[in-house]
Amino acid sequence: MAGPISSGAAPVATHNPGTRYGPALALLASLFFMWGFITVINNTLLPHLRSVFELSYTQTTLIESVWFIAYFVASIPSAKLIERVGYQKSMVTGLLIMAAGALGMTVAASIPSYGVTLVMLFVIASGITLLQVAANPYVAVVGKPETASSRLNLVQAMNSAGTMLAPMFGAYLILGRSKGGTAQGEVVLTQAERLADAQSVVLPYILVAIVLAVLAVVIARFPLPAMGNATQRHNKEERKKYSLWNHRNLVFGIPAIFIYLIAEIGVANLFINFVSQPDIANLTHEQAGNYLSLLWGGMMVGRFAGSAIMQKFDAGHVLAAFSIGAFVVMLVTVFTTGPVAMWSLILVGLFHSIMFPTIFTLGIKGLGPLTEEGSGLLIMAIAGGALVVVQGYLADHYGLQTSFLLTAACELYVLFYALWGSKTSNALPEQQIAE
Repeated sequence: MAGPISSGAAPVATHNPGTRYGPALALLASLFFMWGFITVINNTLLPHLRSVFELSYTQTTLIESVWFIAYFVASIPSAKLIERVGYQKSMVTGLLIMAAGALGMTVAASIPSYGVTLVMLFVIASGITLLQVAANPYVAVVGKPETASSRLNLVQAMNSAGTMLAPMFGAYLILGRSKGGTAQGEVVLTQAERLADAQSVVLPYILVAIVLAVLAVVIARFPLPAMGNATQRHNKEERKKYSLWNHRNLVFGIPAIFIYLIAEIGVANLFINFVSQPDIANLTHEQAGNYLSLLWGGMMVGRFAGSAIMQKFDAGHVLAAFSIGAFVVMLVTVFTTGPVAMWSLILVGLFHSIMFPTIFTLGIKGLGPLTEEGSGLLIMAIAGGALVVVQGYLADHYGLQTSFLLTAACELYVLFYALWGSKTSNALPEQQIAE
């Protein structure tokens, strides 16, 4: 099993060779696409809100911190909801929560209000958390157990497709329709201009809300394959005999996910502001948003390529190589200027691509009947993205370019995990959790 789920729900798939899972997986891939798309809209929304509300870098990155705090707050309630109403209804509920938050963003833009914006982004992120907790394990267990990792990597690539397209959408409909987004470099807006710029958020989020509502209706009416639970009671009893903390790969994997998210989100959130600087690329925010698509596109390409590479090479060794590459390009970003610094920051997307799914897979390896609890802890570690506010503080006090040294330090922990922390200890046989 290779997918995040919080403790309290323990799905066990009963694979039926006669069942066709392709249509269901294709539909579920659309969920991964949408939550990747909406998450990365934030990367174009942040520089927009920075100019509208005249925010510091610390206040700007606090917006993303609120987003990732939702992963910590909402993951356990999400698991409880899934246990009560099932996976399919929980996915529908998650989509409707996201749609409500998207409509709330139009209200926040109409006021406009920084506080209401934070609340609505938290609502959207809570809906995404519910989708994460429901959809990831569903993809992992529906189908042949031996191809679980392949399925999860495939739908994660669709998530990257959403992250690649979102910056273009945001650059055109948010930044391209605002005074702050089309101005060269930093600009101080008048009160009237800030009110006008705030309105540019309304149309994009109305469109997003409509798509989410339609997708919720489709999911509700689609005959998703059932997940077996005949052995669920046996698994709960079996898990009581073991301790999660005897597994080194999980113990070090939880902070690996936490720290990796600081790196990924910090790069994405500050990319537009960084490359817009006169000594880097001297672009408008709208133009920089289009380049951000290349960073996320690199993540999509890297996941497809990494999936193929790991069929021939050890996953830990591949993770080590990618973390070294990420460390090198971040140093180039910090200590150079001009197009070299911009393209090195874009390139880090390629090296970040395999990190989350590979750390996750290595983290649950050998957990046997403890897989569900371990997965729950790993998904809660996504809350590490909330600490991007630390990079915002560094950017305010030591300079935006210097703040990327934090990202470089994060890559070194991933390297440590790949070479040593991911080695399994006290591995349990996987057949104890699935029949």
